Amino acid sequence: MKKLGLAALIIMLLLIGVVAVGNHLILDKIGPESVPRDLALQDDSKVVAPVVQPAANGEAPSSGGELNLYWGELHLHTAESFDSSMMGNKLGIEDAYRFAKGEPLIGAGGETMQLSRPLDFVAITDHAEGFGSRTHCDDPNLSLFERAACWVMAQDNPIFLSLIVEGARGEDEPGELSLPTGVYQPKARKVPGVDRFPTCKWGDSTVERCYDNVSTDWARYVQLADDYYEPGELTTLVAYEFSPGMPDQGKHHRNVIFRSNSVPERAISSIDVPNAIELWKGLEATCDKADGCDFLTMPHNPNKAWGLTYSRYAYDGKQYTEDDWRLRQRREPLTEIYQNKGASECALGVGATDEECAFAQVLDPCQPGETTGCAFETGFVRDGLKVGLELEQELGFNPLQIGFIAATDGHNANPGDVEEWDFRGTVGTISSPAVRRMSGTNLGDKAYRSMLKFHTPGGLAAVWAPENTREAIFDALARRETYATSGPRIGLRFYAGRGIDQAMIDAPDLVQHLEAEAVSMGAVLPSSQRPDQQSESPAFLVWATRDPLDAPLQRVQMVKGWIDDAGQTHENVVDIACADGLQVDPATGRCPDNGASVDLSTCQYSAGSGATELKTLWRDPDYDQNQSAFYYVRVLMNPTCRWSSFDAIRLGREPDPSVPATIQERAWSSPIWAGGQL
Repeated sequence: MKKLGLAALIIMLLLIGVVAVGNHLILDKIGPESVPRDLALQDDSKVVAPVVQPAANGEAPSSGGELNLYWGELHLHTAESFDSSMMGNKLGIEDAYRFAKGEPLIGAGGETMQLSRPLDFVAITDHAEGFGSRTHCDDPNLSLFERAACWVMAQDNPIFLSLIVEGARGEDEPGELSLPTGVYQPKARKVPGVDRFPTCKWGDSTVERCYDNVSTDWARYVQLADDYYEPGELTTLVAYEFSPGMPDQGKHHRNVIFRSNSVPERAISSIDVPNAIELWKGLEATCDKADGCDFLTMPHNPNKAWGLTYSRYAYDGKQYTEDDWRLRQRREPLTEIYQNKGASECALGVGATDEECAFAQVLDPCQPGETTGCAFETGFVRDGLKVGLELEQELGFNPLQIGFIAATDGHNANPGDVEEWDFRGTVGTISSPAVRRMSGTNLGDKAYRSMLKFHTPGGLAAVWAPENTREAIFDALARRETYATSGPRIGLRFYAGRGIDQAMIDAPDLVQHLEAEAVSMGAVLPSSQRPDQQSESPAFLVWATRDPLDAPLQRVQMVKGWIDDAGQTHENVVDIACADGLQVDPATGRCPDNGASVDLSTCQYSAGSGATELKTLWRDPDYDQNQSAFYYVRVLMNPTCRWSSFDAIRLGREPDPSVPATIQERAWSSPIWAGGQL
């Protein structure tokens, strides 16, 4: 016993030594103690907040009909997530709810964070693998080892975070060079054991004790969501994140969203189950519809899931069966197409040639033998939609009819904080104040890649629902009547039908007619039973309006994917509406340049170009009712300053030449499916 006590003392002294060294070498640059010094380097008065612009002429797409447009956040972390806390954020769940309502907060880096407009709905999705740690660490009867572990997790120290995170990840082994690039290789990913997770490995804690603590934390989590739920004002959805560890910062994670406060007694995490398939099964077994419990899941960062999200394999190498695909179809109607770790729509050189697929890309295409840290073809949403068409031919149904949302994945308890001009980072004192965001790298490629190059403010989820309540928002998510934006609140309606013509496009009762006669984004368009219509493309109506706090619209694009008679998938992107009276060039399928520009010294965009509203009716000249196809809309704004250019102004610098000075913000509608067996 004396030897054990001495060993414990030595370990404690070593930990203290590590902290001291870390504080000296690392925390002086990115820790809380040096925040005042770094904050003094910036002048926020140099950045001018946007001015409200005139609304669109006539009826806006957000009005009319039975549905209303609501804006929200579906992926956000607070200090309840140990990675958020250890990166300096100490703002909790209640802070996040107050922020969503419009209240200002002071972030870990001393910067003031506040929304220009409150959110309509929010889901706080702290990591379920950390549930139980608060209750555990509040226990007065902890062993020495447990106290040491709790003390480490309470530190604002990315060194410790990196050690904990890496310890919870699976092991990475070399891939088979003989296999094609982007093929899932199970041997490269081993599921970590329970003892890899901090919540359950401390001292002599039993698994039973750990699960009791998880249930206690989860109950408090649900209660806080109820406390801040204000139907019609702020809808707080009960949610969490399922976060299995992967090599090289992979993110094969799911956000779990519940319809009400009727939820399982305990949040199921990757400590409990090895993959998403077992997650769905476990939730269905514990979430009883008879008690009012219902749920859906959403993957995030397909771009960083090492090809898993739309492969035919689960995290642990299990291949999907037909029953598994039906389970996924039933429980996973949406995907996160954009967030602070980049865009997951498509990628140049990875199955796509569309020039807009270069937007917010963080990884290079995989090379032969690479199994992690690169862009896989099955890691992007557009490719996932095409895989769904292939599966439809094999199975007789499409399990990957997925709608789109965007989110922040912020770790600062600031839901929906997405404006480029006011970006305050996403990971505590690692990314705040501005001088830290603007550094070329923070902790090296292995941990948190360059904030400057790889991070964005993230985006928002838009939902068409009859009212702002938990049930109505959830049901809209479940039927995929949603769309995503990279941050701006672009208004967007997208319909398809055979009873729509050009004459009614400006009719005052257009929306009511569309709701009665057409299908909206996220829906399947039934095949026509009339012989005279079977060779004719349905009409696709798109109606977009600018965000009054952001730049005008530049153009609207239609993205189509389809599968031919030989089973080969294809895609095509065409412009279908141009701003400033310009017309689509029939030779290129693109709008001419409208001359929009940005003054980088002030970040003011040019006046006189772009549109307040774009509305058009489009038919597919290559429509074939016998071919399964999907269609979705992409709306592009005029270029505006990237967040790094605004920070350059704050710091009195020139924009960093290693990253784009401007971006082209956008919206993505959920698809409409047509033709074939659909």
